[in-house]
Amino acid sequence: MMAEPLVSLAPVRGKARIDVLDILRGLAILGIFYINVPYMAAPIWQFSADIRSIGWSPADQTAWALVNVLLAGTQRCLLEFLFGAGMMVLARKAMTPEGPVAVADLYWRRNLWLLAFGLFDVFVLLWPGDILHIYALAALFLFPFRTLGPKLLLALGLGWAVLCAVGIPEHGVRHYADRAALVRQVDDAHAHQRSGEAPSVADAKALADWDRLAAARRPDAELHARIDQEIKAHQGGFIPYARSAWDYWGYLAEQWLVWDVIEAFCTMLIGVALWKWGVIQGERSRRFYLVLMLAAYGFGITARAIGVSESIAFTLMPRTSWITAEFARLAVGLGHLALVNYALQTRAGNALLSVFKAPGRMAFSLYFLQQFAGKYIVFAPFGLGLWGRYGWAQMAAISTMGIVLLVLFAHAWMGRFTSGPLEWLWRSLAYVQWQPLRRPAVSGTEPAGAPLLG
Repeated sequence: MMAEPLVSLAPVRGKARIDVLDILRGLAILGIFYINVPYMAAPIWQFSADIRSIGWSPADQTAWALVNVLLAGTQRCLLEFLFGAGMMVLARKAMTPEGPVAVADLYWRRNLWLLAFGLFDVFVLLWPGDILHIYALAALFLFPFRTLGPKLLLALGLGWAVLCAVGIPEHGVRHYADRAALVRQVDDAHAHQRSGEAPSVADAKALADWDRLAAARRPDAELHARIDQEIKAHQGGFIPYARSAWDYWGYLAEQWLVWDVIEAFCTMLIGVALWKWGVIQGERSRRFYLVLMLAAYGFGITARAIGVSESIAFTLMPRTSWITAEFARLAVGLGHLALVNYALQTRAGNALLSVFKAPGRMAFSLYFLQQFAGKYIVFAPFGLGLWGRYGWAQMAAISTMGIVLLVLFAHAWMGRFTSGPLEWLWRSLAYVQWQPLRRPAVSGTEPAGAPLLG
């Protein structure tokens, strides 16, 4: 009986890396800072109830609108696409159902360690918005889908968007239709009142339902208690501060963890499809990326702009975003991907975007650095204590300054080392072998790492 061929497993380095994936990863991990900073810098329960409560000047409105049209959810979308593509890079030696067990073993070991890093982010760095544990859980289900065709992967990947559009609670066509029907009933009831007609049972019910909706949007005692508790947590010591962060993560996990994992998994499937089509790694023509960008942005930005205008009207009217939100998120994320690939095929675009290659190669470390700086230094009560002082425009400016510093740090670090410190640790744990960290003084073959075990 012939022995199975040995599988040589090692991290992808040097010229074997795909630059566009690093650049996309760098842009995504830096862009996500615009979404995360408000959840570090401002009272979450307060602005979740009313975004105007922490500042609503024209500059605030512009900053909030731009972030929510172009960045919110789309940076997460890019990372999820890249996660799917990254699985394919790792699994190229396991592309048949009988592929090497060592590859699958490495894949699941990597993701179990990623889950551990994510829980560290939540419970030690106190970041309730951590995405790593969500991606790790989603990725545990992803590997068996690597051999499917791209069309089937895309169809499966769009399943979450379809589900959202059809009828997740408080979303979808049914919710939109119910609200639109209620608006018509309330309008009819008001018309009957103006004409002096006696209110019917249907009129009374419609008006009562409308009043309940309006009351639900007003802060109640429970919300005031949560706001007060959050304020006190940011005025005290470490324990109340940490407990506040853990409590909020518990709330998010209870309400959204399952849905977040499904969303991430479905978007990763689309990332695998994009890899198989050669789209994400820059193998298509410049014209292809231009058409894809215009089509994706055309729908996605339009749908999101309409959704933002509906949100800032602050009414109880039905919103198209209840139907289009997930499709629009995917479309804008795909537009970003197409724009980067298009730009990289031009000399100016390549020169401009190459700045983000170094951040992309240590995105894991930069992600943790963002949390540490925000939760332990800048906005912590035992740090600079700058929490609760800024509106949306100021927080966007803080995010921009932070991104500049992260880019500078990434270039300084990657000039001396082969990867970020946490990338190095993650790889060493996953491969059960110490990986090289310092760049060799003379170019050549990088030395093999020493085993972690035995």
